[in-house]
Amino acid sequence: MIRVLIADDEPLIRAGIAAVLDSDPEITVVAREADGRAAVERAIRADVDVALVDIRMPVLDGLEVVEELHRRRPALPVVVLTSFGAEPNVLRAVEHRAAGFLLKNCTPAELVGAVRAAHAGEAYLSPSAARVVLGLVSPDDVRRRESAARRLAALTARERDVADLVGEGLANAEIARRLRTSETTVKTYVSRVLTKLGCDNRVQVALLVRDSSG
Repeated sequence: MIRVLIADDEPLIRAGIAAVLDSDPEITVVAREADGRAAVERAIRADVDVALVDIRMPVLDGLEVVEELHRRRPALPVVVLTSFGAEPNVLRAVEHRAAGFLLKNCTPAELVGAVRAAHAGEAYLSPSAARVVLGLVSPDDVRRRESAARRLAALTARERDVADLVGEGLANAEIARRLRTSETTVKTYVSRVLTKLGCDNRVQVALLVRDSSG
C-alpha cells in the first residue's frame, strides 16, 4: 500500500485529491495538512511514502517544504502541485530534488500515475506540467545552453534518444513503446542517463534537454 500525505491550504482541493487517490486499491491517504510546517512535521513523524505538496501554502510554502524535507527526510519523494503559469521558484524545487510536478488541472489518471511513479523512484513530469516547467527556462542563456550540450554529448545515441523522450515528459512505458523496446531496458537506460549527466531525477534531465535545444 502506498501511503500519501496531501498538503494544500484549500479544503476542497485536499478532499478532491484524497477522493481520487483513495479510489485506487493500492493507495491510501494517511494525512491531510493545510500548511507547510504541519506537512513537514507530519511527514517526519508519520509513515508516509509520498508527499503531494502545493507550491503556495501558508507558514511554509511548497518550495520550503521540498527544501526542508530534503534535509530531514531525503528518501521521501515529494511531488509539487502547481497551477498553470507556475512561478520561476519551481525551478529551485528541481534543484532540491522534488520528485516531480503535477498541474492541478490534471486528470485523475495523471494524479494516480504521479503517485505510483514517485513511489517507484521515477520522478514524474507529465507532458502538461513539462510544458509549464520547461517554459520557465530562458533559452537565451548561452552559457547554460553550451553547458547542457557538453553534458549531453557524453551520452550514447540511444541514451540521448531516451533523454529526449524524458524531456517530452514521457513515462518509461511510453518511451518503451516509442523506441520499440522493453520497459526494463528503458529503466536501465534512464538510470545510465541520470548517472552520466549527474542528475538526481528526470525533471533535471528534461531541463538539460530543454537548455541544449535553446
